[in-house]
Amino acid sequence: MFTTKQKLIERTGKNKIGRFEFLKLLVEEFRTSKSKEAKTQVLANLANFAYDPLNYEYLRQLRVIDLFLHLLSGDNKEFVRFAIGGICNLCLDPENKEYINHSHGPQIISSLLTSTDEETILSVITTLMFLMTPNSNPLINSPETIHSMLCFSEDSNPRIRNLASIFLKDYCSEVEVEKVKLNPPAISVSEIPLPR
Repeated sequence: MFTTKQKLIERTGKNKIGRFEFLKLLVEEFRTSKSKEAKTQVLANLANFAYDPLNYEYLRQLRVIDLFLHLLSGDNKEFVRFAIGGICNLCLDPENKEYINHSHGPQIISSLLTSTDEETILSVITTLMFLMTPNSNPLINSPETIHSMLCFSEDSNPRIRNLASIFLKDYCSEVEVEKVKLNPPAISVSEIPLPR
């Protein structure tokens, strides 16, 4: 639950390790651990801590946004799932949103629309909605992204179908959608998601 910095100071345990120091230890553990399992657990914790606005400043100082963005290009599906979940949590903050948008976040995140992982797809769609600004709109609402949303809006999974429908209705103009329907972008075979 959200709280104030003063309440956090009052609740700090006997070892007096503060929130920033704890997050710093997590980041260091992720970077130095040789264990994939340990790295996955640390990344899941960082994504969860990204939910609390009191952590935003600390996570920026520790460059966790850069870590998350970097992991989106990797082959480890669990890392990608937690990294996009963390970005989704962080991008509600205006400063984080601006940083992500200026770090090529929309392009990197949109590339994950071909994922076969349900949670990743849900986080990607939600994150793209959260990142929408007048400046990022042309990057996010590319013909390829709108085409993916049109496909997802007919998906058998109701969570994906409903979220894609909201994206199309609330974040795209009718003109953009109709243009893509009439002239869908060419996609390569490697961009077609495998069956789930």
